[in-house]
Amino acid sequence: MADKSFLDWPFFDDRHRELSAALEAWAPDALAQIDHHDTDAACRSLVSALGDAGFLTHSAVDPAGGTLDVRSLCLIRETLARYDGLADFAFAMQGLGTGAISLFGTDEQKAEWLPQTRAGKAISAFALTEPRSGSDVANSTMTATRDGGDYVLNGEKTWISNGGIADVYTLFARTGEAPSAKGLSAFILPAGLPGFEIAERLETIAPHPLATLRFTDCRIPASAMVGQPGQGFRIAMSVLDVFRSTVAAAALGFARRALDEALTRVISRQVQGAPLFDLQMVQGHIADMALDVDASALLVYRAAWTKDSGAPRVTREAAMAKLFATDQAQQVIDKAVQLFGGDGVRSGEVVERLYREIRALRIYEGASDVQRVVIARQALSAHQGG
Repeated sequence: MADKSFLDWPFFDDRHRELSAALEAWAPDALAQIDHHDTDAACRSLVSALGDAGFLTHSAVDPAGGTLDVRSLCLIRETLARYDGLADFAFAMQGLGTGAISLFGTDEQKAEWLPQTRAGKAISAFALTEPRSGSDVANSTMTATRDGGDYVLNGEKTWISNGGIADVYTLFARTGEAPSAKGLSAFILPAGLPGFEIAERLETIAPHPLATLRFTDCRIPASAMVGQPGQGFRIAMSVLDVFRSTVAAAALGFARRALDEALTRVISRQVQGAPLFDLQMVQGHIADMALDVDASALLVYRAAWTKDSGAPRVTREAAMAKLFATDQAQQVIDKAVQLFGGDGVRSGEVVERLYREIRALRIYEGASDVQRVVIARQALSAHQGG
């Protein structure tokens, strides 16, 4: 059984403990009913189930007023990841895909889309990455050209989560107000518009709905813009600033599950008439895993608490949480696979699934080496008093 003592830490209020208990009571049976053989269908079912249960209300702000609670986002992602990586993905994308609307949308934009995504009636996506622009967002080349009361979109986006199944996309394109990062803008784009096509579906080692999107003279009204022209980079970074900590929380959930599975294995597995756990080397591995889990949790919930306490940005804290939690989760899961021996790489084993699922988290929403650059620059700025 996963350790829940961290919920007594001062980072949390009673409402967070109540949320954790409610999700813990719901998840085992509800998620076990989802058929994962068809990934697209599974994601649709998961979004619907999470919406019906009310958990998606935490993924976006209430259009009537309110803010995102990052601790709630992290608790939900950690718990869902511990049970089902695709469930975590489904929840996360509802939040990331509408993050720009939650943080910068007009009242009309919020009223049109957030009730649908919060209820699980519409699936959302975040379209930022391009074939030649991943971590280097300022190098985006997709264009949105003003033409009367419309913008005309041309270009491609790739590695877009929920690509092909989303009902609404938050998309970033170059509107040209200034060079580099200052010339990007954000738009809300419903699926199915003329000139918008799914160019390719992308397969990965842990199945998720992913696609390359292509736009050819695709028209959207100027009212689809989120924020002001040229604010797209700022909007994208603000959204990632909130949701980057939640990626770390998902990694933490994977690591907790791996530690639980490993403990069950080394207690029950016999070696020369004694439990595997009796070997000091095994105890050393378990100790390292437990240490990495707790250290990750401290960084994750420090970042979330700091944001919820009113910090305008948590760039440093979120980068530290994501870097450490994702990298160490990879190590924790690798140790779990090792402790399982041959069974650890058997298709269908929990630790084998975790081994495939964790790898992408060290890449998306800022690869590990990018986080190191961010942390170093933040440390230098603090040292210089900037």
